[in-house]
Amino acid sequence: MRQSEIVHLALMVAALGAAYLLPFELLLLSYAILGPAHYFTEISWLHDRGYFLPHRIWAAALAAVAFGTMLIASSYWLGIVLWIAFLASAILAAADTGRRIAAYAAVAVALTLVMLLSDIPFAIVGVLLPTFVHVCLFTLVFMTLGALRTNRGPQFALIGIYLVAIGVILAIPPGTNSVIPAFARIGRENFGGVAPALGSLFGIPGLTFPGRVTGLLSFVYTYHYLNWFIKADVIKWTAIPRPRLIAIAILSAASTALYFYNYEIGILVLLLASMLHVLLEFPLNTISIRQLGAAALRYKPS
Repeated sequence: MRQSEIVHLALMVAALGAAYLLPFELLLLSYAILGPAHYFTEISWLHDRGYFLPHRIWAAALAAVAFGTMLIASSYWLGIVLWIAFLASAILAAADTGRRIAAYAAVAVALTLVMLLSDIPFAIVGVLLPTFVHVCLFTLVFMTLGALRTNRGPQFALIGIYLVAIGVILAIPPGTNSVIPAFARIGRENFGGVAPALGSLFGIPGLTFPGRVTGLLSFVYTYHYLNWFIKADVIKWTAIPRPRLIAIAILSAASTALYFYNYEIGILVLLLASMLHVLLEFPLNTISIRQLGAAALRYKPS
């Protein structure tokens, strides 16, 4: 096992342990300390790669949509907007001719109709796509794609451990008490909507935020951020001009300071940065999903 893989494993186990010891505190501290640095460094990295879109104008459109989501109070309409943005990103990132755009658009419309006929509430999309899906499922896609490309046993083992950790949290949830009661209140107010959305999606009525969902989110959010930072040598997100790196560091530190000054204000101010990095990642997400399918079909165990 390489040193980087050992570090991955150590951080994953540490995140799991902390999710059991301090689930509320870990979630909010990771979101406040690691979150801003992740947003700004990833946006910088995506910018240098043209946002994986044929033209930067489409990235500007996604940014405008991210700003628009700040004005949407309904989870249903937020879900529709995010779903359309995701499908549009998939089409733009994959299609290079008018015929392909038309074909992909037809598939997108058909998929949307299936969702409507299946009575999948778009409110669930509005809640889960920028939260659980982004930090857990897309992270799993990147991990699996990397493992298939390298065909290394330790990387497949890390995926297995990640899934086992999630299973353990769901089977044996952390406690519902918080060392800092205010953190439990803030967590419920800002992440509590994930619990009923997950419960509705998986047919688990009455699923509440304290316990399973708190532990799950604290683990997947923390590992999502850590996984980004420890991949610096692989994807080269630190290979940027020094002034920009310094500016990102200052902006990240100021954002974290704002959270510590007043967490609710921090969430309101940084919500745009959070949504911006989620939407600007959509093209990469769709490309990775497509590449994962192709890699899985070509994969031959060593």
